Amino acid sequence: MTRPLPVFEDVRAAAARLKDQAVLTPLLTNPALDERVGGRIFLKAECLQRTGTFKFRGAFNALSKLSESQRKAGVVAFSSGNHAQGVAEAARILGLKAIIVMPEDAPEVKKAGVLARGAQIRAYDRETESRVEIAQALCAESGAALIPSFDHPDVIAGQGTSGLETFETLKALGVTADQLVCCVGGGGLLAGITLAAEALSPETRIFGAEPEGFDDHARSLASGEKVVNARKGGSVCDALLTETPGELTYAINQPRLAGVGVVSDLEALQAVRYGFETLKLVLEPGGAAALAAILSGKVDAKDKTTVVMLTGGNVDSAVFQQALSA
Repeated sequence: MTRPLPVFEDVRAAAARLKDQAVLTPLLTNPALDERVGGRIFLKAECLQRTGTFKFRGAFNALSKLSESQRKAGVVAFSSGNHAQGVAEAARILGLKAIIVMPEDAPEVKKAGVLARGAQIRAYDRETESRVEIAQALCAESGAALIPSFDHPDVIAGQGTSGLETFETLKALGVTADQLVCCVGGGGLLAGITLAAEALSPETRIFGAEPEGFDDHARSLASGEKVVNARKGGSVCDALLTETPGELTYAINQPRLAGVGVVSDLEALQAVRYGFETLKLVLEPGGAAALAAILSGKVDAKDKTTVVMLTGGNVDSAVFQQALSA
């Protein structure tokens, strides 16, 4: 069944559901960063969101729209960790049972976060098993609702509330952003933000940021059709390792994206280090991809007003130590 594309009114409605649940995360500035890139930067700190990433927004919006019968059957999700924690937290708040299909190589900090919120984990090998097939089988067995990590209108609308907040805050400051840079895995956050930008700040150009080897959005944008990544794992940006853009997210993003900055693992780790040392924020590599894109010049911020989405801070101590020496 093909789901309808969400629209900006869905983002507005999601914001109402998330009121008093999601954190209104700050839009930060840093003089040292402005000087480094030669422009004016606003940092949307979703690393300070409930569960440590923006993912709670989409998860809570989607779960809150389930019918009473669906709630009784519970929910199933598949995720490398951040959507998993978002669904687990939303399910805990709403009193629902949740089973999360997670890769065996998911960061331990993310597994711990899921378990601490009362959800169950079904582990799988991302190289040899299909998380979609596993999740569908669990749903067929229990009648649970499947909550995709990005390709779902309610999830996209929920993620878009971060963009809504961003543009409303900038308007209150009397600022119009020339561009916004956001990491992209499946494209749900980026899609929600583009809907908000189109309605509230149409002058703002939207850029994605992806890891090398997992640049399916960049290549899809260039070719005019969805492409699939050759690899399934092997980057420190574990939160961004999707195989291909979603059907809904691609339909929303493809005509609206101005471009995608593709960053190396080293650049992502260096951005994590910069976040810690200069911004005084804890970021995970995938959550720092947009920051990496402007620090490396993959997206030019010189003489521009740029919003950078800092999307997550759930980083294992070993990876964080690796970043500090990058």
